[in-house]
Amino acid sequence: MINIKTKDQIEKMKIGGHILAEVLFEVMANIKPGVSELELDQLAEKLILEKGGEPGFKKVAGYKYTICVSTNNVVVHGIPTGYKFKEGDVVGVDCGVYYKGFHTDMAETLCVSTQNSKLPLRPPRLGEAGSEASKVQSSDEIDKFLKIGKKALEEGIKVAKVGNRVGNISKTIQDIVEGSGYSIVRSLVGHGVGKYLHEEPEVPGFLIEPMSQTPKLIEGMTIAIEVIYNLGGKEVVYSNDDGWTISTADGSTSGLFERTVEITDNVPAVLTK
Repeated sequence: MINIKTKDQIEKMKIGGHILAEVLFEVMANIKPGVSELELDQLAEKLILEKGGEPGFKKVAGYKYTICVSTNNVVVHGIPTGYKFKEGDVVGVDCGVYYKGFHTDMAETLCVSTQNSKLPLRPPRLGEAGSEASKVQSSDEIDKFLKIGKKALEEGIKVAKVGNRVGNISKTIQDIVEGSGYSIVRSLVGHGVGKYLHEEPEVPGFLIEPMSQTPKLIEGMTIAIEVIYNLGGKEVVYSNDDGWTISTADGSTSGLFERTVEITDNVPAVLTK
């Protein structure tokens, strides 16, 4: 069942979303060579609590962290570790805030600043030689990859309004990402959000059924629109034996962009801003 929010409930989500946006962009500003994933997690929790919210992800059964960190070939749900970022790493941070009974969800990806034009984007796997394991990408290629993901998110948000369907969002994201030569991950999707972190409807970044069969967008719906995509193939695998971390099957770089959006009759309202 799709949960339609009242004006009062959406106002609470706006406040929580504003907290989340402030926190996430401060966290992203602290991603520098030598900073660890765990340090980002600790910073995010500190900031959320200081601003009057609660870490939403800690309310997920079995998850003990405030953020998920997707470094290089990690797609989603990466558990923060002691890994220290290096120049050229591609880092995605997914974070949630729980405020007065309601969740908001948001993610952003960036490339750690570098003076070099070419750098390996993942460490070698066991048994692989470094030069064979790490696909070298120029900073221009990574910049284009991330710009396409951000554009897909922005355009997907524009069509998230009454009169359209979830399929309009899905097709918009898919056309931009796949039209640029990248892959949409098919096993992971956006979702409704509110009283629970994950609610109906699912919001895929791809269209696999007739548009008319996808859910209608109704005023008062709140959804987390996500662009989950890879520079290489679309296949993903669980990695690190932690039961959470999902990575690209071919070791290619992944990107993640997400915003929580309120469906309205007019311009879609981004609650995480």
